[in-house]
Amino acid sequence: MSVWDDLDLLLDSPSSLSVTSNTRGTVKDKVNFKVEEDVAALKTAIEGIGTTEKTLVEVLTQRSNAQRQLIAKAYEKATGRKLIADLEGDTHGDFEDLLVALVKAPDVYDCHEVIKAIKGAGTTESTLTEIFASRSNRQIKALSEAYLAETGKQLLHDLKSEVSGEYGKALLILAEGKRDESSSVDAAKAKADAKALYEAGEKKWGTDEDKFIDILCHRSVPQLRQTLVEYKNIGKKTLQESIESEMSGVLEKLLVSVVKCVKSVPAYLAETLYHSMKGCGTTESTLTRILVSRSELDLLDIRAEYKKLFGYTLYSQLQSEVSGSYGDALKHLCGQD
Repeated sequence: MSVWDDLDLLLDSPSSLSVTSNTRGTVKDKVNFKVEEDVAALKTAIEGIGTTEKTLVEVLTQRSNAQRQLIAKAYEKATGRKLIADLEGDTHGDFEDLLVALVKAPDVYDCHEVIKAIKGAGTTESTLTEIFASRSNRQIKALSEAYLAETGKQLLHDLKSEVSGEYGKALLILAEGKRDESSSVDAAKAKADAKALYEAGEKKWGTDEDKFIDILCHRSVPQLRQTLVEYKNIGKKTLQESIESEMSGVLEKLLVSVVKCVKSVPAYLAETLYHSMKGCGTTESTLTRILVSRSELDLLDIRAEYKKLFGYTLYSQLQSEVSGSYGDALKHLCGQD
């Protein structure tokens, strides 16, 4: 039985969408942290002949983000140059992207990933789906503020011109970061919502997508978990299976992602990591984004879910899929099981 099936177990377990502690991360504050020593080491690694990539990996993957912010400030003070600019000038490819991601504050990094997903020709819906389905209200608000500071524009305004149809409608609700956060569960409402969803999908010819969007994007996580249980009692299928059989395209992917994140954000991200490495070639941007953005939040839980879902460790998969300094940096972030 996969993590997606045992709905009753969910009712009492905490959710990453509401938990604010960072005790489940793999990266912690370095004890006896000395900012001057780190700056000197980075300076030598970058200014010497040839860049000492090993030093860059050791310093940047083994300090917390708060410590990296201090390093970046002190580095600029000591050299008159921005650390990110030096990293961009001295490294390249996926390794450069990873180091630059590590030096950005989490909200700024999320904001830049969203900008990358919406700028240029076409929109990368998979990135938008992953970010807005898996972030808490607090993270989405921080991302929106960073977006405004960076671009001078409102995130919702820019998203509106990039996404359309039912997918756009659902994504914009999530991007408001206003999901109900109460922890109390109204059992009667969960039953009524489950019935409304059943009647909007499985029971009727054609699907009333608006009903799915309204309930899945607004209700609190505990409330939705109860609704998933109630739905299974009415329908022949789980809500996820109903969405998969009733809908298609980017809307289906978004609503399935929302349901999966309601159940378990770590399991959802473990699965996303698996797909980024499965088959021919690796989607490095996804690997980088998840390992960097979750390294101080819940990467220990993502690792545990990965092992449960796929039977082997995330670390061993990284070992066989990514190499060089980029692979070393990812493995440092992941930590051995």
